[in-house]
Amino acid sequence: MTDASVQALADAMDLGSLLQEIRDRHGEFDLLAHWKQGEFHHDVVLRVHRFAPLPAPVLVVSTNCNGGVKEVLCLGDVPERYALWHHRCPGVPEFSGELPPIAAQARTSHYFDPCELLAADARSELRPEFRERDVGGGWRARCGQADSPFDAEPGGARGSAKGETCS
Repeated sequence: MTDASVQALADAMDLGSLLQEIRDRHGEFDLLAHWKQGEFHHDVVLRVHRFAPLPAPVLVVSTNCNGGVKEVLCLGDVPERYALWHHRCPGVPEFSGELPPIAAQARTSHYFDPCELLAADARSELRPEFRERDVGGGWRARCGQADSPFDAEPGGARGSAKGETCS
């Protein structure tokens, strides 16, 4: 399922370089979503306007906390956040949904099983009193103690996947 054009993007190895590769090879793209799971995983969802020779227009770029590219998925449609995680970790009951067919996939040396980030004993850089379990697993800053301005949801309130907000 590896495609040379998708592998070439993954081989950029960091998000900034990958985005520049997309600009250089394909022109404009839209940033559709940025999802953080726990402290150490990010999914950046992009729609590439002129996607050929990519097999499909939607890219999900998975990075570590330092922007190192772990995986690039190429899809025909935008996936739902928790359908993506259900695909990765089908045994986690909080994740569900169907992922659109994957047209191509490429992994780098940064890749490791993302389910390891969800375990109850997953490592954390946050002290226990300053963290809470993220939906599905992993750790996030306790509500009201965002560890980054990028952790806030649109509108400024940070809450759970069920729409709860901090008080």
